Amino acid sequence: MQYIEWFGTNFIGIFQAGADQFVGFITGIVPLLVVLLTFTNAVIAFIGEERVHGWIQKSSKYAILRYTVMPVLAVMLLTNPMAYTFGKFVKEEQKPAFYDAAVSFVHPVTGMFPYANAGELFVYLGIANGVSEAGYSQGPLAVRYLMAGVVVILIRGIVTEWITKLLIRRSQATV
Repeated sequence: MQYIEWFGTNFIGIFQAGADQFVGFITGIVPLLVVLLTFTNAVIAFIGEERVHGWIQKSSKYAILRYTVMPVLAVMLLTNPMAYTFGKFVKEEQKPAFYDAAVSFVHPVTGMFPYANAGELFVYLGIANGVSEAGYSQGPLAVRYLMAGVVVILIRGIVTEWITKLLIRRSQATV
């Protein structure tokens, strides 16, 4: 009888923990994302979607801007996971590379801008804690993470775009 009571209590406890997590999302991240999305859409509507689209498309003509400035702005302004919606401003064949660059930047940004991807913050803080215990400052670490991240997303974006174009050419040749 004691085991059945223990099982019943703990079994329902799993669902209670899940419900508490769900309530945390409903009262935390979901309203934040809705407000960010509303704000972003309002700014785009105020400026004019055609102008914004044109400006970003003009800047996306250059790979260095497409795979550095655009993903950095997307992650810092829209945060993870909404940052990937910035990909709507690039050409179809560049979308995989933009996504690769943006998704690769959500970790390096956490040292300087922890709100951008709070889910990855525990990784950065674990490393930063070790750096602090060794007697070093966390500031230079955060800056180095950010700068290394920008270099990595540029490389990943260029390589992924090259691979995508190669695959498109191969698929068109076989058709």
